[in-house]
Amino acid sequence: MNRLTTPQGEYDLTRFPDDPRDPFRAWDAADEYLLRHLAGTDGGPADLSGTVVVSGDRWGALVTALAGHRPIQITDSFLTQEATRANLARNGIGADAVRLLSTQDAPPDRIDVLLVRVPKSLGLLEDQLHRLAPGVHAGTLVVGTGMVTEIHTSTLRLFERIIGPTRTSLAVKKARLVLCSPDPDLARTPSPWPRGYTLPDGVGAVSGRTVVNHAGVFCADRLDIGTRFFLRHLPAVRGARRVVDLGCGNGVVGTAVALAAPEAEVVFVDESYQAVASARATYRENAGQGRASGGAEFRVGDGMAGFPAGSVDLVLNNPPFHSHRGTSDATAWRMFTGSRAALRRGGELWVIGNRHLGYHVKLRRIFGGCEVVASDPKFVVLRAVRR
Repeated sequence: MNRLTTPQGEYDLTRFPDDPRDPFRAWDAADEYLLRHLAGTDGGPADLSGTVVVSGDRWGALVTALAGHRPIQITDSFLTQEATRANLARNGIGADAVRLLSTQDAPPDRIDVLLVRVPKSLGLLEDQLHRLAPGVHAGTLVVGTGMVTEIHTSTLRLFERIIGPTRTSLAVKKARLVLCSPDPDLARTPSPWPRGYTLPDGVGAVSGRTVVNHAGVFCADRLDIGTRFFLRHLPAVRGARRVVDLGCGNGVVGTAVALAAPEAEVVFVDESYQAVASARATYRENAGQGRASGGAEFRVGDGMAGFPAGSVDLVLNNPPFHSHRGTSDATAWRMFTGSRAALRRGGELWVIGNRHLGYHVKLRRIFGGCEVVASDPKFVVLRAVRR
């Protein structure tokens, strides 16, 4: 646990799930800069008496510090929402002090203060600004924040095009603010997301099929090479088996299973609301009609949490190894241990990853062994069996 000291007060904060070994904090210099700016350390304090919306808050640090103004948090991340709930409780703040919305929920009709933690994905920023713009008026205070490596000319152009004239602050501790003045005369246009593309040949059951991507989902305009390799080496699924596409992204892997095995029940799981919405759309576009039985389930959640022991026959997983700007194997480890707990005896976990990540070492520790199904100079597909 770490303590954030701000003009608004001091707060004990952690990421989610809380892990004393986690080397990363629940905030950074960009959050601190924004909170100082709102408190008036470089000018007059901001008027936060109206509807305050915080988009992209990473782990709830911003809304926890601003809880006295009853902000609305909009995030794509289930883990962020869980971190926010935990951090509010940890600091003695009632859960009703912050309204939690996902990026798939309708934003407020009127926004008086819009605070934007600039996301890594330019597409997600574009989508969210389009969705939030109708609630912004001439008097809305609009401030973005991010590390200097996260704010680019393209970032500023999006604010300028969708909200109004934009400038940046000086850099402080490698963080910047984006200061935007709403222009009520700008034409309000709908978001160009979601988008679709056609899959290439040679990728099994989904060859030539259409993939749907909501903004912010990995590889939104093409099939990434890792997933392409995985699709070529998926296991044959026979009968009414329960299959989990863990960290499903746009759902192309689970959809491939659904097409190849009409009697299987496929569960799509991701902590991203945008990803699960994409998976649902991809599935419905390609496999939602005419399946013999089984069907599909779509879950936004923390990996395999909530799956009863022995309830799953097969887990397919391409684990992420980045968390915002940090690199960690913690998510992969939780995905692997969660999969083992949910698999029935004889059930299998299939994993694809970059060769250098060494997932075989973790799988051997958790499952007692694993085998290489396929490999090339960059990727490896591994199979582990629940004994």
